[in-house]
Amino acid sequence: MSKPIYLFSISSHPHAKSINSLDVTLLKPEIDFSQYDFFVLTSKQASEALKQYDAKAYIHIPALCVSTQSALAYESLGGKVLACGNGYGDNLTETIAEFPHAKKWLYLRAKVVASDFISTCQDEGYSVDEVVVYESVCSKELWHVEVEEDAVLIFTSPSSVECFLKNHTIVPSNKVIVIGATTASSLPKETNYILSAETTIQSCMDIALKL
Repeated sequence: MSKPIYLFSISSHPHAKSINSLDVTLLKPEIDFSQYDFFVLTSKQASEALKQYDAKAYIHIPALCVSTQSALAYESLGGKVLACGNGYGDNLTETIAEFPHAKKWLYLRAKVVASDFISTCQDEGYSVDEVVVYESVCSKELWHVEVEEDAVLIFTSPSSVECFLKNHTIVPSNKVIVIGATTASSLPKETNYILSAETTIQSCMDIALKL
């Protein structure tokens, strides 16, 4: 009999008990899209926030996306993807460095982010502006979750780990799977975990279903 699988994410999967980790609030700051050549998008929520604006103002701007999921979200709006990363924000600096310093980038971000790669780009002379288009808080849904001791726990972001640990404890009998190294760094130091081969929920699920 397979172990119960808990997926802590704002996304879901049919073969897991999907627990929403975060409540997301979309913001709509004033943005002059005409100033920018490219977007930097590190989440699906950034594209959700863009839906609040007139598509004609921004849809011509290609986006550098952190992952396949963020790329698909922008493409669903009708946007074009400049390049797609491997799920880690820090690696996007290499792509930005391939373009002239004169190009202007706009990073549509959360209020709190796990990576400070934009500062690195700015320090190297690249023109990258940041604007907060959404913020998230731990979901109250997590308060009432009873996690079985032999369960498989899948965490998809540092926030999903941090929110879980506010009300729960990871016990030795839990099997822990994380979607990337940044998420893994948020786990308690003594935690044994499995790192997914790809930064996708399906990659995590493929591991979980074999445990």
